[in-house]
Amino acid sequence: MAKKPNTEQHTSVPIVSSSHLVSPRSAEMSEFEFGLIVAGNAFHRWIIHCMSAAGLKDLTPLDVLVLHHVSHRARDKRLSDICFIMNVEDTHLINYSLKKLQALGVVASRKSGKEVTYSSTALGNDYVQRYREIREGCLINALKADESLNRDIGELARLLRVLSGVYDQAARSAASL
Repeated sequence: MAKKPNTEQHTSVPIVSSSHLVSPRSAEMSEFEFGLIVAGNAFHRWIIHCMSAAGLKDLTPLDVLVLHHVSHRARDKRLSDICFIMNVEDTHLINYSLKKLQALGVVASRKSGKEVTYSSTALGNDYVQRYREIREGCLINALKADESLNRDIGELARLLRVLSGVYDQAARSAASL
């Protein structure tokens, strides 16, 4: 006699990395944080491999992101602006990436009075363009996004920006304790 499948509803157990942090008021926040950790690590692995495939090897995720930001809109950027836009508090981290990228010849600096600005070189632009082509072929094509999925991705991006503000405020509160 075949056993009938169990159709009983099971309570969903949150998928988290730190069960001791799960709040009865928002287990979903712990699920979100675990998803953010896993997605963040996957994203970092992706951008390193994509940039390596484009020809720039041995960069950290931050190096790749700094190069992309410096290349953004083909405008010179100040260190403080790069840190602000990327939401990086420690300017030394960004400065180290900028020095590394300058040594590779993909970023140039220019001094105007007391201010130093950074821009992508022609070589840097070539790597960024190659990265874009690889991204289209490997990531965007694999995503197979339709209008509905693109809408969901846009909403997720909006929610991430909202939550980054909540985390920033919570960090300020914790720092004042």
